[in-house]
Amino acid sequence: MSTIWVNGQPDGTINPLDRGLAYGDGLFATMRVNKSEIQFVESHFLRLTQGAERLGFDWQPSQSLRALLLECAQQNPQSCLKVLLSRGVGGRGYTPPNSNQSINEVVSVHPFPDVYQSWQSQGLSLQSSDVLLARQPRLAGIKHCNRLEQVLIKSEPLADGYDDWLVLDSKRNIIESSMANLFFETEVGIVTPKLAYAGVAGMMREQVIYQLLEMNLTVSITEMNLSNLFNVKHAFMTNSLLGVVDINLIDQHILQKAPFTSLLRERLNLTL
Repeated sequence: MSTIWVNGQPDGTINPLDRGLAYGDGLFATMRVNKSEIQFVESHFLRLTQGAERLGFDWQPSQSLRALLLECAQQNPQSCLKVLLSRGVGGRGYTPPNSNQSINEVVSVHPFPDVYQSWQSQGLSLQSSDVLLARQPRLAGIKHCNRLEQVLIKSEPLADGYDDWLVLDSKRNIIESSMANLFFETEVGIVTPKLAYAGVAGMMREQVIYQLLEMNLTVSITEMNLSNLFNVKHAFMTNSLLGVVDINLIDQHILQKAPFTSLLRERLNLTL
């Protein structure tokens, strides 16, 4: 079975003039397949639909796309699925076309990273990146295709003992890791960074917030900076693939494993 489809066609091709290639004019979602089931698939579709609307093109998941993803999941029962939407070819220069007829859907299947299981059981460490995210409220929260900031972040080598980057914005507010959303437990409850100006508001972030509230834990969304870490007792990170992972160390700040992350993984069926 092919591992990439373009508009439903196996091993299809993209026009070199595609706006996703030329300008990053599109968005994407990465989904976990667990025992042939795509976890939170409707939440992923909702985020793609909302993101497309914010970028200015109309898109809804078709029945043929749903059927293709289901087939991919059945053929690859422990894997990652990526769905990428591009506005396609059209428009002069940066100006987008008036029609949505050229929207491209690219589906690809990838192996599930083995390291995520060890991170869930052992936790990981974050090092602050010198690459700062630009603040752009019109794009904040969307997982759009222009990821050059993340490319720059990941191009730098981590120091020994660190697993991922802690990422700040241009005002030095804590935003996320290079690949996941962040949660911190302080004396006032659980805090997750405000993403009104930069960063990706991940699907799993939303699921975890709802679940924490159901567990009668206090959750707030606020701006944070590095000085706030001195008041942090526990921290963890989330995305749709690694689920929930404890953070052991941020730069030189040592943290303890949160007492509720195992329960979070159990309730959301995220245990690897």
